[in-house]
Amino acid sequence: MEKFQTITSTCVPLPIENVDTDQIIPARFLKATDKEGFGDNLFADWRYDKEGNPKQDFVLNNPTYKGQILVAGKNFGSGSSREHAAWAIVGYGFRAVVSSYFADIFKNNSLNNGLLPVVVSPEFLSELFESVFGNPENTVTINLEKQTITNDASGNSEQFEINTYKKECLLKGLDDIDYLLANKSKIEEYEKRSKFLNLQD
Repeated sequence: MEKFQTITSTCVPLPIENVDTDQIIPARFLKATDKEGFGDNLFADWRYDKEGNPKQDFVLNNPTYKGQILVAGKNFGSGSSREHAAWAIVGYGFRAVVSSYFADIFKNNSLNNGLLPVVVSPEFLSELFESVFGNPENTVTINLEKQTITNDASGNSEQFEINTYKKECLLKGLDDIDYLLANKSKIEEYEKRSKFLNLQD
C-alpha cells in the first residue's frame, strides 16, 4: 500500500446521507476477484445511464470537482460487508473519505486497503461542504501523524480517532500481511522463548 502521512487536496463533495455499499459498487460488479478496474464502476448507477453514458448531473462527472478526498454525508458505507466498496473508492483515486459517521465494517475494510475514513463533527462536515461548494479550489489537509483534519479555507481543524495499529500500518504503507512480515524476526524470537520456557516447565 502507498504510505499515508499528510495530504493536502481539493475535495469531491457528495452530500448524500445513508450511502450504502450497493450504491458505492453495485452487486453485478462483484464477480472479479482482484482490485483492478473497480474504480471505473464507483457509483456506477448514479454515474452512468442505462446506455453507459455519463450522467452530467453527478458529481464524479463534473470536472469542477476533483481531488483525493471524498467528502460524504452522514452514515457512509452502510449495508453489506463487501470489501469491494473500498476497492472502488481507492481505485478511483481517493485517499480519504470524510463523514460524520461510517458503518464499522466499511471503516475497517477501508483501513485494510489504504483508505483513511475520517470522522468529523456534523458542524465541521457542514463547513467543509460550504467551503467546497463555495470554491472548488479550496483544499483540505489531513495529517495522519497528528490525527488532524484542517479546512484550509477557514483554518479550522478537528482531531479524529483511529486505531493505533491501523495508524501505524497506514503510515508505513503496510497491510496486515506486510506488518507480520516486517515483524517476522520478533515473532520468531518470541516463539523461541516460548518453547524454551515450556521446556523449563
